[in-house]
Amino acid sequence: MTDTPAPTVTVSKPIAKKPFNWLPWMPWIYTVALFVIWEIGVRLSGLPHTVFPAPTRIFEAIIQYWPAIQRHSIQTLYTTTLGFILAVIGGLALGLLIGWSRTIYAGLYPIMVGFNAIPKVALVPILVIWFGIGTVPAVLTAFLIAFFPIVVNVATGLATIEPETEDVLRALGAKKMDIMLKVGIPRSMPYFFGSLKVAITLAFVGSVISETVAANSGLGYMMSAAQSQFNVPLVFAGLVMLAVEGIAMYALMAWIEKRTTGWAHRSTTMAG
Repeated sequence: MTDTPAPTVTVSKPIAKKPFNWLPWMPWIYTVALFVIWEIGVRLSGLPHTVFPAPTRIFEAIIQYWPAIQRHSIQTLYTTTLGFILAVIGGLALGLLIGWSRTIYAGLYPIMVGFNAIPKVALVPILVIWFGIGTVPAVLTAFLIAFFPIVVNVATGLATIEPETEDVLRALGAKKMDIMLKVGIPRSMPYFFGSLKVAITLAFVGSVISETVAANSGLGYMMSAAQSQFNVPLVFAGLVMLAVEGIAMYALMAWIEKRTTGWAHRSTTMAG
């Protein structure tokens, strides 16, 4: 009589649970923590809301003045977006032109650096003389302040093509236009879309500067009027709305950059 071997029992290891990914939630966690610390600090210090309001007082002001805040926020978003679109069109065109020729690069680049060094708030009175008080100076100020980063990045992307690459392409019979279209412009696209994130935030700065000085609508105008009335919570409410709009537009530009130039991301670590 032979002994039958005992059946082997396979013990399955418990499946390890995937750790929760906190990374997408970190901006919200840090924002809430900032407001909590802000609230506690103001309450412990005993500062009046006319000097440094607590977040709860600011949100109360947002609710109280919401119709006016909404109207002025839409105006600021409109002028900023329009000025930014003009900066994208003009900056891309001039960047391609500067990057096309080293002669043009050498001639125009110092002039652009000097113009960019001029504080844009100093140009607002001139724009008011030319176009009057209102939307046009705000749009042009947003355009002027967002224009330079786009030009510089596009021109840099074109001007930094390796000479060896150009020599090889020319040896293969490629013309300057072929090098520009098939190598230069694709190479400059990561620079271009990366500059949009910087330019959109600067465009908001330009709009608010102009609205503060020479406008009868917009968040800059609203905050200036609130400041004259010592309504500090409303001033901070305007700053919060500017931050919300800026973050939203920055996120949109980052999404466009990722969708259009995903091939240029160096690694998942850098992207994260």
